[in-house]
Amino acid sequence: MRKWLARLAVLGVALLVAGQGQAALAQDPAAGKKIVRVGATQAVDSMNPFQAVRLVSTSIHRWMYGFLTVPDSKTLKPSPDLAESWTPSEDGLTWTFKIRQTKWSDGRPVTAEDAAWTFNKIMSDDAAKTANGPAVENFESVTANGQDLIIKLKAPQASILENPIPIMPKHVWEKVTNIGEFSGDEYPSVTSGPYIAVEHKKDQYVKLKANPDYWRGAPKIDELQVVFYDNPAASVVGLKNGEIDLIGRLNPPEFEALKGDPNIVQWNQQGRRGAYLQINHGATTTDDKPVGDGHPALKDQKVRQALHWAIDKDKLVAEVQNGLAKPAHGSIVPPMYTDFFWEATGDTKVTYDPAKANQILDDAGYKKGADGIRTMPDGDRKLEFRFSIHTDTPIEDKLAEYLTGFFKEIGITLTTKKLDSSKFTEETGVTGLFDIAISGWSVNPDPEEVLATHLCSRRPTPAGEGGGTESFYCDETFEKLYQEQLKELDRPKRAELIKQMQERLYTDAPVITIYYTNDLEGYRKDRIKSITSVPEADGILYGASSFWPFYSLEAVESAPAQAEGGSNTGLIAGVVGAVVVIGLGAFFLTRRRKSVADDRE
Repeated sequence: MRKWLARLAVLGVALLVAGQGQAALAQDPAAGKKIVRVGATQAVDSMNPFQAVRLVSTSIHRWMYGFLTVPDSKTLKPSPDLAESWTPSEDGLTWTFKIRQTKWSDGRPVTAEDAAWTFNKIMSDDAAKTANGPAVENFESVTANGQDLIIKLKAPQASILENPIPIMPKHVWEKVTNIGEFSGDEYPSVTSGPYIAVEHKKDQYVKLKANPDYWRGAPKIDELQVVFYDNPAASVVGLKNGEIDLIGRLNPPEFEALKGDPNIVQWNQQGRRGAYLQINHGATTTDDKPVGDGHPALKDQKVRQALHWAIDKDKLVAEVQNGLAKPAHGSIVPPMYTDFFWEATGDTKVTYDPAKANQILDDAGYKKGADGIRTMPDGDRKLEFRFSIHTDTPIEDKLAEYLTGFFKEIGITLTTKKLDSSKFTEETGVTGLFDIAISGWSVNPDPEEVLATHLCSRRPTPAGEGGGTESFYCDETFEKLYQEQLKELDRPKRAELIKQMQERLYTDAPVITIYYTNDLEGYRKDRIKSITSVPEADGILYGASSFWPFYSLEAVESAPAQAEGGSNTGLIAGVVGAVVVIGLGAFFLTRRRKSVADDRE
C-alpha cells in the first residue's frame, strides 16, 4: 500500500506540468469568496445540452438548468421543478404542466413557450436528438398557452413525469443555426437553475457562479468550479493534502487509500450503476445497414452465451473490486431499485462454468486448433476478440487481465484496446469499430431511459447522428415489451414488463452485466459542514440523480485558505480568503453515452 501511495505522489507531481493551464482558476481577487472546486477526470464534451453525452457534462447541466420535475431527495419520486403542478387528461394522452413564474438569469421570464420550443427542437432536428431523442418519441405535439405547457402523447406514458430534458431559454437558443455544431460556450450562460456558467477553458475547467435569483434561493456558496484531471489518482493525493475536499465515483484502490486519515470521511453506499460488457453482435444503423468491423462470431448468440458462462463474477468482485460491489446475476437495473430489479433464477441463471462454456462452443462447431484457439465453423477466422477500455483506467486494465484468462480457458483470445473517452464513445456508440467493450450506466429511479438505450431507434442514423445506443441492439421482442411498459400505468404490472425486458437482455446477451458497483466517495470533515445525499442519509453524493447535493452543500465556516504555490494534482493554489475546495475523482467508466440518465455515466 505504501508503494502504491508513493506512486500516487509521483503521479501527482507529474500532473503539475499537465495542469499548468488551470492556474488562472486560482487567481481570484475577491477575498472571502466561498469557492467550491469539483475535480473530474473526464473533460466536458460540450456545454450544449442537446449534444452533451458525458457524465460530467450532464451533471454540470443539472446544476445550471431547470427540468419539468426532479427526483425528491427523500423518496426519489418526481417532485416539482420548473413545472409547479401537472394534470393528466382522463385518457392519459394529454398532460398540462403549469410552469412556475420565475426568471432566467438574464432577467427574462421563464415561460411554457421555452419548454415547448425545447421539446419541439428535439422532435424536429436530428442533431438535437443526440442527448435525449427517445424522451420525446412518444410525443404527438407540444404547445404552450400562457404558462401552461400541453404535451399530447401518442399513447399513455408511465414515465411522463421522469422526463430527463433540461428546459432551455428559447430567446437564446433559437438563434443557433446549427445545433449539431454549436458548442454552447457563450458566457455568461442564461440559466434557470442554481448556477450560471461564466467561463470554460476546454479540457481544463468550467467556472460557475451562484444564481442569486434562483427560485429556491441562492446556493450557500459563491462559486462552483469543475477542474479536469488527466488521472484520478492525483485527486486522492489532493484530498489527503487538503487541496480538495470531496472525491466521488472512486474505484476500490483509491477508496481504500483514504483509510486511516482522521480528517476524511469515507462514504460507501449502494450504487446506482451496473457495469457490463457490450458485445458487438452486428452493429447496424437505423436503416439496418451494417457498420463497423465487429468479429462475425459475436453475431452468434451461442458464442455470447459461452462468454457469459466463462466469467467468474465472484472473483471479479473479490479481486478487481476488492469486495466493494455485488456480482450481477441479473440485468442492467441495479438492486437499489427494488421495484424494478430483476435477478435470474433456476435454469435461466448463468454461473461460472467454463466446462459448460466449452461444450456450448464445441456443439456450435467452433473447434480448437493446435494452438488451443478456436476458429469459426468454416475455419476461416480465429476467435480473437478486441476488448476496448479507457486510457488511464488501471481498474479496467485489471479487469481485462482477468477476462483474458477466463476466455483463454474456452479457446478465445482477448487483446486490450485502449481509447480516450471521445474515441471510445465514437467507436462503441457510432462507428461500431469494436468487438467487446467495457460499459455501464448510472440508472435513474425510473429505468426507462437505460432500457431505451437498447432500442432500434437508438442506433445511429446513416449520417452518424442522433442515436445513443448502448449495444446497437434491435430486437422485436424487446421493442414490444418496451412499448407495453411505456403505456402501462399500473406500477406492479409495469415492473413485471420491465423485468421481462431485462431477462431478454440477459438471455440474448448483447450486453453481459458483470457487477453492480458501490458508490465510493470521500470528503474532508474539516471542510464540509453538511451535504445532502440522494436519497438522503444513505444515498449518493456526486453522481446522484439530481442537483441536491451541490445545491445543499455547506462549508465549515472557518475553512482555511489554501497555501500559495501548493499544487500536485492539477488544482492550483493561491486563492485568498476562505476557500472551499471540492474534488470529485470520477474514475470508473465516467461517461454516459448519449443521455443525461447517468447519471448519467
